[in-house]
Order: sequence, then structure tokens, then C-alpha cells
Amino acid sequence: MNEHLQRYIEHLREDRRLSENTLSSYRRDLSRFIAYLEERQLQLADATRHHIATYVLELKNEGKKAATTTRHIVSLRSFYYYLSERSVLAHNPAMFIESPKPEKREPSVMSEEAAERLLEEPCADTSAGKRDKAMLELLYATGIRVTELIMLNMEDVHTELGYIACRGNGLRERLVPFGRQAKSALEQYLGEGRTGLLTDREADNALFLNHLGTRMTRQGFWKTLKKYGERAGLGEITPHTLRHSVAAHMLGNGADPRAVQELMGHAELATTLKYTKLPKARLRDAYSLSHPRA
Repeated sequence: MNEHLQRYIEHLREDRRLSENTLSSYRRDLSRFIAYLEERQLQLADATRHHIATYVLELKNEGKKAATTTRHIVSLRSFYYYLSERSVLAHNPAMFIESPKPEKREPSVMSEEAAERLLEEPCADTSAGKRDKAMLELLYATGIRVTELIMLNMEDVHTELGYIACRGNGLRERLVPFGRQAKSALEQYLGEGRTGLLTDREADNALFLNHLGTRMTRQGFWKTLKKYGERAGLGEITPHTLRHSVAAHMLGNGADPRAVQELMGHAELATTLKYTKLPKARLRDAYSLSHPRA
């Protein structure tokens, strides 16, 4: 079973070009299901819809969130489809397993004042401080994902023109602009801070380096953000909070939703429009300024 899983992961990597984080999720979910079958002395071909439904119920009973349970189901459907397409199995028992209804949650968004406090926290007296300042300023300026941030290379940043070349999901490249404060922080980091962190010549091309002189990791950035969030009195915030806040702040200040969609790399406009809830006073002002009959 694990051999089939390994071949499937290679298929996702080579043919579908999924990110390593997505591949890790698939591998983790499917390894758990395989362990579930092994405990019952079952093979992949032995699993029926009843077995999978029981497995999903087990996830729910453990308190897994609807989104997590849905991800497991999607992983199983895709895996079994892959096996049936290659005639390894005759059918896909996960095909008609229903996913739980998603939990409707409001995106976590900071106020503009809270974002300002966060961005003022890094002390640019050290190489690490200059790096942290540049990372936070660039993340808030562009709204890119953490994976996109840490995967930036030196040639992806064009400070004179004020944009970065960013590779999102599926390695699709998009050009994302940034403003003068992010530009200033980047120039200070590149001019004075980065060389103080550079110890491994193999990491020369990475934009943001950790204390080992190698590429900054997702975990490393999360710890950095957590530290500054607590210092700013904001509690524990996540990179997604900062990303959501960028979209909400831009839309709240009158940005075109289509432009924000492109900036954020959202595949669907509906994803961007989640952040369009405005205060009633601002909504009334927008109506008065834009409606021809106002």
C-alpha cells in the first residue's frame, strides 16, 4: 500500500506540480488511512464505502474540524481515482462519500492601527531585525502567502520598480507591487542586513535567510510573527491574519475588488469578496458617491 502511495505522491509532484506543503498534507492524510486499514488487516482493494464512511466518522468523533475532514475525503477520492484510472483497482469507494458542510467563519482581520503596531516592532539595529522588518513590511504590502514569501529569490525582487515576481499555487507567476515603506525596509535589509546572515554559499539565491545562513522556513517565520505579535500586545496572530488584513484594508479604503483579487492571487473573485463587509457609514458614503440616482 505504501508503494502505491509513494507513486501517487510522485504523480502529484511531477504531473500536477503541487507544492511540497500540499504533498505533505496528502501524504499525511493517506498514511493515516492506510494505517487504519492495516489495523483491520485490509488492503486498499478491500475497502468499501462503509469502511471509508466509518473512517470519516472516526475523524469527526475525534473533534476534527469540517475543513480537515473534507481534506481527508478529497485526498481519498483523488487517491482512489488515481488507482482506478491505472487499473490497480476496479472502483473508487470514496467517490460518493459526502463532505461535511463547511463551517462559516469570518476571516480573522486586524485593525489598521494593530497592523501599524506590529510593523513597528522589529528593531532594525541587527541583521535579523532588518530581515524581520523587511519580511513583515513586504508581507503587509503585498498580501502574499508565507510560502510565496520564503520562496522569493534575489532576482524576484525589483526595488527600483517596486514589484516582486511571485510564484503561487501551481507555480503560476504574478507580478505584485509594493509601496515605499516596504521598499525602504527591503533596501536596508539588502544593503546592510543580509550579508550579516549569509554563511552558506549554497543559499546565496534565497532572499530571506535564517540564523544558519540558509533559506527562511515557514516554521521560522511563524515563530518570528508570533514573537512580534505578542510584543505588540496583539496576542498570537498567524500569517493568514496578516494576509486577510491586507485584503480587508484595501477593500475598506476603496480598492477595486478585481485588483485585490489579482494582488492576492485568489482564483475566484468570491474569495476576495469575503472581505468587503464595510461599516454602514462607509457603505452609505460609497453609495452617495457612486450611484447615479443617489
